Amino acid sequence: MHVKELLKGDDDVVTKVRLNDTPIAVEGYQRTVEDGQTKISFHFQVTHEEYHAITTLLYEGTFDVTIPEEGVAFRGTIYNYSTSITNLYKQGEVGEFYLSLVEVI
Repeated sequence: MHVKELLKGDDDVVTKVRLNDTPIAVEGYQRTVEDGQTKISFHFQVTHEEYHAITTLLYEGTFDVTIPEEGVAFRGTIYNYSTSITNLYKQGEVGEFYLSLVEVI
């Protein structure tokens, strides 16, 4: 049986996701549970100053994920990731990142 449940879709409810010990201010957050496996998706802004730390974190690929506003935590891995074409090496620039994580079972 294939079960999919949309649990949250209001980006005003969830504003922060923690990947390992790094808090990320998020927008457009959604969480689903499909066959007992949690999946989350969101987008977030990355500044020139944050770029190196965020991309170094994302290269790890798998994280301890915490959603404080929901009291949810799981081990998750990236299954979809994209960025805007903004040149974040340039001072003052801000890029848009999109990230989807799936629970490691």
